[in-house]
Amino acid sequence: MSSLTVLVLAAGQGKRMKSAVPKVLHGLLGRPLLGWVLESALELKPGRIVLVTGPDGDPIEKVARELVGDRCELLRAVQNPPRGTGDAVRAGMDAVPTEDGVVLVLYGDMPLVRASSLDGLLQAQSAAGVGSMGLMTAELADPTGYGRIQRGDEGQVIGIVEERDCNDEQRLGYETNPGLYAFDAPALRKILPQLSSDNSQGEYYLTDAVEFFVKAGGRVVDLILEDAEEAAGVNSLEQLGEVRWALQARILEQHLANGVRIEDPSTTMIDCEVEIGQDTVIQPFSVLRKGVKIGAGCEVGPFAHMRTGAVLEDGAVLGNFCEIKNSTIGPGSKVKHLSYLGDVTLGSKVNVGAGTIFANYDGKVKHPSTVGDGAFVGSGTLIVAPNAVPEGATTAAGAVLTKGAKMGPGEVWAGVPARRLGGSAKTAEDSSSGSQVPQSEEG
Repeated sequence: MSSLTVLVLAAGQGKRMKSAVPKVLHGLLGRPLLGWVLESALELKPGRIVLVTGPDGDPIEKVARELVGDRCELLRAVQNPPRGTGDAVRAGMDAVPTEDGVVLVLYGDMPLVRASSLDGLLQAQSAAGVGSMGLMTAELADPTGYGRIQRGDEGQVIGIVEERDCNDEQRLGYETNPGLYAFDAPALRKILPQLSSDNSQGEYYLTDAVEFFVKAGGRVVDLILEDAEEAAGVNSLEQLGEVRWALQARILEQHLANGVRIEDPSTTMIDCEVEIGQDTVIQPFSVLRKGVKIGAGCEVGPFAHMRTGAVLEDGAVLGNFCEIKNSTIGPGSKVKHLSYLGDVTLGSKVNVGAGTIFANYDGKVKHPSTVGDGAFVGSGTLIVAPNAVPEGATTAAGAVLTKGAKMGPGEVWAGVPARRLGGSAKTAEDSSSGSQVPQSEEG
């Protein structure tokens, strides 16, 4: 087991969020806020992660366990009542077996921190040796809300002052404390009992540990965040929106670097864990949710919504104002306009006409449907699941294929409810409804 323990502090009440949802569980591009922090922590291959919550943190623990799974041991510590970051770390350390190693302290509301930055901090602390601590610093244009780094005559870090306790001169400083630390575990255990609540908030500040490490002769090393954006924390819905933009930019940049053509990044929303193949084009105002898979040479949008479980195979098209959920569009198949696909599997070279709806939900259960290779679904078709449009079959424009209809391969069905017609797909006409089998290849 790795000697690294990661403490994730998630006991904050998030009052400024003005929401009944715990702050760290607010959604952010396919993960809860906490999920982004846990993923960065897991990249470091820790021996364990300790989640520190308040007494009402059962929902947070449940989500964390689902996110971590079997990738790492997850322990929970309860801080009750919340009395500051120093007290939170004490609670977390109480849950950790007494042993040597390194403790990395993170916050559950800092989703922009990269694993590479944290790894750099761990390496700096390791190089400093036994009894040392490392901390990140960040130079912010607007340091409001952050503690200020204090340095000695030789430039060494000698302390941190929380903003509310700063004097006028200290408040002018731009070098801030994001709250990211790496500690030698035995040294940290010795320091924690020395923390005091003698401050304006009556809380135990973890920032005071710096001064105690210095007094104890331990080395304090600092590492500046090259990208100060990583220091951003979330305490309001406004700040959640700000970090969302930053994370979205990272995701879009990665897809662009992989050969995905995103026509207008400013109007495109793509969650984490979305796979997109080379030479696929994403048109403006498209939304791609977590878990979506898109092959090479596809086209999506504009105004398309791909929900979880949606798959486009190579060369497939999902056009404007279409929504797809838990469905697969086979290679070379096209769904061009104003259609909904729920729980559907389309084969290859299928054409789905404008305004088609796969009615998958009967009020109690969602049912699947299939469309075979080379089938043609006419504009305005309503297919009630469970159902199947076989290989080479055709539905006429406006057809309503009722539940369990038994179409045969190559057959043409039309009408309301749809019935089998004689003749070829290009000439069959339902005289009673006046609906004609569409002849355009794209519906």
